[in-house]
Amino acid sequence: MLNGLLTGWGLNLPDFVTCLFAGILVINLGPLVLRRVHVPERSRSLALISDLSLGLFLAMSLMSLQLWTLGGLGGPILLLLVAQVVIVTLFVIFVVFRLMGRDYDAAVMSAGYAGLALGATPTAIANMTAVTEKFGASAKAFVVVPLVGAFFIDIANALIIQFLLDVFS
Repeated sequence: MLNGLLTGWGLNLPDFVTCLFAGILVINLGPLVLRRVHVPERSRSLALISDLSLGLFLAMSLMSLQLWTLGGLGGPILLLLVAQVVIVTLFVIFVVFRLMGRDYDAAVMSAGYAGLALGATPTAIANMTAVTEKFGASAKAFVVVPLVGAFFIDIANALIIQFLLDVFS
């Protein structure tokens, strides 16, 4: 319904962006509206389901890749991959970490940004989870990185693509 409403206003967003927005609304407004419903925050069962879902997503994503179709492009792809890793690493160390405040939360957000730059939001979550399992929780990073990586970037991309399509078509 939300996607249909936005389309009626001339804003075409991918379905998953409006689903993300609806999920944000439900998880944040649900406990306020339904005060008797218990939301399992920070429970072991919720952590287990989160880890299982992330693992399944990453496994399905990797299994669906048809790497054999890229056989002749191995050398150039490897060169691009090495260059991307070096550039992202330098950018994370010298820009992201410093701009985020040079503290533990900044380190976790930097790990998340590296995951975003080298993959996608689930990769960022996996990176941040690896850091926080070893050194402790960072609630700030787990709010900022998924919102920016999964929601704001998708909205910005949709708006920019729609604008460019309108300009050049």
